[in-house]
Amino acid sequence: MPVTPAPPVAPPKPTWDPGQPEGPFPWLRPTIRIRLTLLYGGMFLIAGILLLSIIYLLAAQALRQGNALPFQIVGGQVKVSSTNCSGVMGGPLEPEQFNAAVNQCVLEQRRHALDDLLSRSLMALLGLSIIAFAFGYAMAGRVLSPLGKITRTARRVVGSDLTRRIELDGPDDELKELADTFDEMLDRLERAFTAQQRFVANASHELRTPLAINRTLLEVHLSDPGAPVELQQLGKTLLATNERSEQLVEGLLLLARSENQIVERKPVDLAEVASRAVDQVRSEAEAKGVELRGERGPAVVQGNGVLLERIALNLVQNAVRYNVPEGGWVEVLTEAQHDQAVLLVSNTGPVVPAYEVDNLFEPFRRLRTERTGSDKGVGLGLSIARSVARAHGGRIQAMPREGGGLVMRVTLPL
Repeated sequence: MPVTPAPPVAPPKPTWDPGQPEGPFPWLRPTIRIRLTLLYGGMFLIAGILLLSIIYLLAAQALRQGNALPFQIVGGQVKVSSTNCSGVMGGPLEPEQFNAAVNQCVLEQRRHALDDLLSRSLMALLGLSIIAFAFGYAMAGRVLSPLGKITRTARRVVGSDLTRRIELDGPDDELKELADTFDEMLDRLERAFTAQQRFVANASHELRTPLAINRTLLEVHLSDPGAPVELQQLGKTLLATNERSEQLVEGLLLLARSENQIVERKPVDLAEVASRAVDQVRSEAEAKGVELRGERGPAVVQGNGVLLERIALNLVQNAVRYNVPEGGWVEVLTEAQHDQAVLLVSNTGPVVPAYEVDNLFEPFRRLRTERTGSDKGVGLGLSIARSVARAHGGRIQAMPREGGGLVMRVTLPL
């Protein structure tokens, strides 16, 4: 008797519950807002202090340059010591002219000092801006790294691995609370999917057993050569009804199983899958006079071979059964295109309006027929095909074919 695995241990709940009233000093909690405020406020303060210090040093240097004497008196003569004054004090001058030249020279020297101060301050600001942006980018990445971990875990969960947990360590802030809540949600989802799988397995057994018993009893009674003709006819009718019920149960169970993602994946060649489906339908196609054709190139995907074969079988069976009475054909192609594997099933048949194509994928829906009373199936083939394709991360599309019939295109990631 198989041992039921113990349910996974739920992750620890956050110490701070948003549904509970906050403490007397909620602002003391190390939230993301407070951490970012302290981080970027501190960075702004440090950058401001550095910028003021650099500007102070540059201003002191500019003042020394601007207040330096532009000339020297050597041996009773005026000697120009600044290159900014060589043009205004270049010869013997009268006292008034000399004073005006000195003032102009000082103003020119101060202007050059201020221009130099401005250019150096702009260079210092640019350098500090680059450093601040780089440091801020690194700090933002460090603060938001838990979000990246949450996102990566969510993507793995989308890929059907419900056993993954974030298990985020760190301060009890909003991100920690989000991660713990996400872990708790995953735990509940895993339990729900496990219960669903167990229910499908139990339902499979409980539903198949009485139908199998009914079929056996009917076959035994039909094998009696002395049974009345009316009883044999009734038995055949009941046997056909029982077979239809078995197909319906099998389809419903397969549809329920295929709604989940595929956990265990193996390399499967769509060409082999499609060839097996064609072989299974060949006798039915020959009986209806439908030609099976098409070249099937290699296209290896990761998935479940049984479910992928079910896609091909359902599509080929539908293409054979819903065909023209004479001269019909079904073309089955497989190929690899870029990063996708493609299964293409085309067939002749009745004209399908474009607005009715989407309804074909709904359970128990058929084209211009009732839900019951059809001898062509139980109305779950395309629904199962779509569910299996989605479980493998692919998609299925139906397009009306010119002249009648459909083109069914299944794409799966390689």
